[in-house]
Amino acid sequence: MYLDHAATSPLRPEARKAVEDGLGKWANPSSPHAEGRSARRLLEDARDRTKAALGWQGECIFTSGASEAAALAVVRAKTGARLVSVVEHDCILQAAPDAEQLPVSGDGAVDIDNLAEAVQREKPLVAVQQVNSETGNAQDLSEISRIVGEAGGLLLADCAQGAGKFTLPPCDMAIVSAHKFGGPVGIGALLVKDYAMLEPSGGHERGYRRGTENLPGALGMAGALEVAGEPYVAADVLEPLERFARDCVAAGGTMLSQALSDPTPYIRAIAMPGMSATAQVMRFDMADIAVSQGSACSSGTMKTSRVLEAMQVDPGVAANTIRVSFGWNTTRADVERFCEVWLDLAKG
Repeated sequence: MYLDHAATSPLRPEARKAVEDGLGKWANPSSPHAEGRSARRLLEDARDRTKAALGWQGECIFTSGASEAAALAVVRAKTGARLVSVVEHDCILQAAPDAEQLPVSGDGAVDIDNLAEAVQREKPLVAVQQVNSETGNAQDLSEISRIVGEAGGLLLADCAQGAGKFTLPPCDMAIVSAHKFGGPVGIGALLVKDYAMLEPSGGHERGYRRGTENLPGALGMAGALEVAGEPYVAADVLEPLERFARDCVAAGGTMLSQALSDPTPYIRAIAMPGMSATAQVMRFDMADIAVSQGSACSSGTMKTSRVLEAMQVDPGVAANTIRVSFGWNTTRADVERFCEVWLDLAKG
């Protein structure tokens, strides 16, 4: 039973078919011959379909995923200072190691007063996620966009956990990752309002990235987006979590979602009394349930989550917190089974 969709989601049937069709178009989309031109038409169709499905009016640069999109935006944006929230994904922090980090409050929200002061410099690039991959908390990107825009800066929204599930927020650039919503691994996009916001580097994708375009992946991402919608997971599927929240607290657990500024439904961070997150992940695995200990890229480090640390979560609670995340093929029975096993483990 797979409940780790925030790490990666199973491939949707529609995306699988689109990838298989794309694999039959073996030509390089940048080649000038007839086969290449045919592949190019399909690639541009996938680009248009991706933008239409996301409601994006600007440009779309296909990438190998969110990490490459983040590096492209952070490194090549035509701006001055780099400002990133302290709870951003590792790919953002690693792309901008010298950036000023914006603090968050105990509820996970970016400190708006601090942001308003920090942006008062020459055209900064501000990177803030749409939805946190560990807690599921959403940032107020409408207000953040207003503040950044009034200061003459650019807002980069990491929408890896939100695209295909929620409407894209107001921003100048957005990061998209296909495998988070049932598309194939190895394809993503950087959405930009205008190419002029970035320094070109030569190569493909209008001169903004190198490497042969991944036509099957682009088709698969477009196919997955076109069948995604709101709500991403039906409300009745997640309904058992309402009672579980009460039972969890009664058992001495902590539902971190209840303390967030804007919790989203598809990612839940839950602390169990008396059992480490590592032990829980193993016990759930023995029960044939896949959950995780925080973000997939750092879950194997055995270190305290820097996201929970930034939110000033009690270290004992943070050490016992797991992440359970739901996706397009999650069933109500899956959710009920998770709740049952969690409560059994909590009882010891």
